[in-house]
Amino acid sequence: RWGPASSDEMVLSMERRKRATAEGGLYALYRAHAAEALRLSYLLTGDRTLAEDLVQDAFVRVLGRFHDLRNRDAFWWYLRRTIVNLSTSYFRRRGVERAWLARQRPAEAAPAPHDLGERDRLRQALMKLRPEQRAAIALRFYEDLSEADTAEALGIPLGTVKSMVSRALEHLRHELPENEGADE
Repeated sequence: RWGPASSDEMVLSMERRKRATAEGGLYALYRAHAAEALRLSYLLTGDRTLAEDLVQDAFVRVLGRFHDLRNRDAFWWYLRRTIVNLSTSYFRRRGVERAWLARQRPAEAAPAPHDLGERDRLRQALMKLRPEQRAAIALRFYEDLSEADTAEALGIPLGTVKSMVSRALEHLRHELPENEGADE
């Protein structure tokens, strides 16, 4: 059951926790606290699978420090605090990951040619370039490296990359006029 516990259930839960803490067995602690911990975690996350994962992690962390707990009767308090912290950390980390991914998303690139003939024409034009020009074009536009990063990757000066890319693009413009595939 995922809803709030009734007062009778809470009293039974408290009695089970006291008994489990008195018995001291890890299994008994788990049985006494798992349902309530899962309910709390679900309320914090809204996702049953995530809630189960957080509860498992919380039990592992608290039981790993069980011998260090000042008041072993307060196991539930430690467990609850750990669940809340894990939930907060999860959502903070997820926000950071999403922000990073949003920054990494490349700007709208030119659509790739869908026509196999157009792709082959592009490949043939690229193969007519000198190998170092082809490498510069691939690094700059396919790998989306800056001119400085391209120069570093190729081990050549920045000015050389600029002129090499410029000449390669001019050659490609000559080999692949924009209106050539449009009439076919």
